[in-house]
Amino acid sequence: MNIVIAGAGAVGTHLARLLAREKHKITLLDENPSRLEGLNSNMDIMTLVAMPTSISDLRGADVENSDLFIGVTPDEARNLTACMIASRLGAKLTVARVDNSEYVTSDFSSFFKGVGIHSIVYPEMLAGREISHDIQRSWVRQWWDFQGGKLILLGVKVRENSTLINKPLKDVCSPDDPYLIVALKHGSETLIPRGMTCITPGDVVYFMTTPENIDTIKELAGKVGYKEVKNVMMLGGSSTAIYAIKNLPKHINVKIFETDPKRVEELANIFIEDIDNGRITLLQADGRDINLLQDENIAHTQAFVATTENAETNILACLAAKRLGVQKTVAMVENSDYIGMAESLDIGTIINKKTFAASHIYQMLLKADVESLKSLTIANADVAEIKVLKGSKVSKKLVRDLRLPMNTNLGGYIRDGKCELINGNTQLKEGDIVVAFCIEDGIYKLEKFFSSSSFLGSLVN
Repeated sequence: MNIVIAGAGAVGTHLARLLAREKHKITLLDENPSRLEGLNSNMDIMTLVAMPTSISDLRGADVENSDLFIGVTPDEARNLTACMIASRLGAKLTVARVDNSEYVTSDFSSFFKGVGIHSIVYPEMLAGREISHDIQRSWVRQWWDFQGGKLILLGVKVRENSTLINKPLKDVCSPDDPYLIVALKHGSETLIPRGMTCITPGDVVYFMTTPENIDTIKELAGKVGYKEVKNVMMLGGSSTAIYAIKNLPKHINVKIFETDPKRVEELANIFIEDIDNGRITLLQADGRDINLLQDENIAHTQAFVATTENAETNILACLAAKRLGVQKTVAMVENSDYIGMAESLDIGTIINKKTFAASHIYQMLLKADVESLKSLTIANADVAEIKVLKGSKVSKKLVRDLRLPMNTNLGGYIRDGKCELINGNTQLKEGDIVVAFCIEDGIYKLEKFFSSSSFLGSLVN
């Protein structure tokens, strides 16, 4: 595919790196030459010093013949304008990153498509929702619901007290069990396990299961003693933090630490009702101050979330919270270079907004009928819900005879409203919704097993 990305900031370069890996033709443009320096030597892409809203510059980037135009500059107005111009010039599909939650509502969907903007990405809202889910399940590193919660994928870090430790997978996971171990992360390596694979303390194990069997997973992983989250401390009043708080249940109390007085005033207006009823406490203070945290009763806090714009601050704050006894910590880490370090420090859940933007765009690039796709920040992996189409290869044989890519694993499927876990004897049928776990480029290798229709026709329609 011919893909043009406007904006060589953190999101744009991250997307370029991901998409170039799949051998697409990528043009990354930015009006600031310093942002483009060295990128084309590190990645198989073309860089271009150009203004995203200039018609002549976009023509110079061959936007007329592009399959996809992505606007991810820091300015949402420029992204929207650039997408409209690109669409008018001939780009088949356009995506704009925005900072306004109004734009992602269904009310504006038809409007944006009418002016040539086919999809809107608001990473802050997506990240906020993810954080709220993580807070509510303190014993889980990562949690995903599929098809309204009929199937669930859990990422759980196992300790020495887990009954799964140091045993071959074939002895702890059989076709009759109400769960399936689809992957595990050992150190920095994520792998699809085989029968003789052994789980060791500190591994993050990814389980596919159903809602009624969550307690079984909790017991297997040795997490029975984790308390329900009732009190949360939030470092930084970012947009991501706001959406995380808005998505939390009303029985969870939140204490926000924000140093900027102007932002404190804005937060007070946003949460005026919750502040009045005592659910939210807003403090103009530095949440990194250990003495302050102790004075504010961190000993009775079950979750600590750091969403400032500084990755080091977030990591260090979560480490401090852990040492003060907080069982669940969540750190927003936008600098990709720090993600591995943050994971090795065992600070808890790591949130990276770039991966949410990448997931959305990845989904549109796939030929198969993919209903959702989520990128895993710490595992270099994707999880996708894929519909089995008529005549697709995956519906013609038992799973064990499909010769699926080695870096993929099918976890479960939904048929006629009922969910089942997948094993070698499973026969998938047209209309099934399958949840697949894919490492690195596995999602692209897997799509040929599910696709049976043209790519861009299905995207635009």
